[in-house]
Amino acid sequence: MNKNTLVIGFMLFAIFFGAGNLIFPPKLGLESGLDFWSSISGFVITGVGLPLLGIIVSAFYEGGYKAVLNKVHPLFSLLFLMAIYLAIGPFFAIPRTAATSYEFAVLPFVSEGSSTYLFVFTVIYFAIALWLSLNPSKMVERIGAILTPALLLSIFALIIVSVFAYANNTPLAVDKDSSEALFGGMVEGYQTMDALASVAFAVIVLSAIKAKGVSGKAMISQTIMAGLIASVALGIIYIALGWIGNHIAIDQSTLTQLATEGKNIGAFILNKAASDNFGIFGSALLGLIVTLACLTTTIGLIVSVSEYFYEVFPKISYKIYAILFTLIGFIIANQGLNVVISKSVPVLLVLYPITMTVILLLLVNIFVKIPLLAQRISLGLVTITSILSVAGVEFISQLPLKNYSMEWLLPAVIGCVAGYLLNPVIGEKA
Repeated sequence: MNKNTLVIGFMLFAIFFGAGNLIFPPKLGLESGLDFWSSISGFVITGVGLPLLGIIVSAFYEGGYKAVLNKVHPLFSLLFLMAIYLAIGPFFAIPRTAATSYEFAVLPFVSEGSSTYLFVFTVIYFAIALWLSLNPSKMVERIGAILTPALLLSIFALIIVSVFAYANNTPLAVDKDSSEALFGGMVEGYQTMDALASVAFAVIVLSAIKAKGVSGKAMISQTIMAGLIASVALGIIYIALGWIGNHIAIDQSTLTQLATEGKNIGAFILNKAASDNFGIFGSALLGLIVTLACLTTTIGLIVSVSEYFYEVFPKISYKIYAILFTLIGFIIANQGLNVVISKSVPVLLVLYPITMTVILLLLVNIFVKIPLLAQRISLGLVTITSILSVAGVEFISQLPLKNYSMEWLLPAVIGCVAGYLLNPVIGEKA
């Protein structure tokens, strides 16, 4: 393993390790009880494995997902990628980073949260984000390069101390079937949105790898090795954060109060762990680092999404897009972190099956060529199934694996097989 592979591995890790993702493993750990390992395994599959598989698969295709999806159908490519950019941008990820920052930087230090506090905080937060998005410079990149290691160090310190502090604590007793815990963890892993990000930003990632002088088969092999490095690091951190949530001592009255006040459980757990082990200074430092890390993520997302829409619809200026997406993020963020997360779930339950089908089809296509007709029918059926499932159509609820949010799998397979059979008559080569 050479130095370049390690550099690429850290780059992939930094792309997927967002401060906003810190809140999901502790919450999952708390709610999984004695089925912690089943739940966290599901989370790692979709929150770590799938996005990294998405990057690796894209390395085999010139032009990345955009070029491949254009072959499937230009309109499908446009609508799918627009939906992904809006999800990882102004509608969910951007407001989530702002709301997460508020839960870490403000809530632990006020007696009671309020909409006024949140409004004032987000005004300042998004004003800074917009200003830097309209004036992109190396400053944000340099700050991000410092903050990622700083966030990592603070998280590792919190993990190490918490392991000793909470080792003898007993997880909450939760009545949950192990298979239900596994698939529930997989659905929770959707919340990271990293698989969607891997499809949207694969070209950017691979271009950065090529810029280091790597190409051809060497690029593919180094991407795979770097992906393994990043996945191991992400997996360790998510499992450790989940373990903290699984072992930290929180009574039922506190959980009830958190639910009543609309506070996020994951953020509360990490704040409590920081306060338990490092005092008020620990909470303040964690809040500052998380806020700055979230801010750089917000800026990066505003810039990326605005550039994408400006490229697709150039009649509207980049500046207008940046202002519009910032305002949307600001409005949604003021509904609170739990509301932002809950509203994202139905959309993710539509987008994730399509994304997983795209990644799996292209993965199989590397080894066994799948005709375009088979890809089109499979993706069409999965798209329809996902939309109808979220809409609550009765027929879809009867499909196999519906209880595990995997009802799209059978239509994906049927579509692929049907495409194979029909391809000699009406299809075209992949």
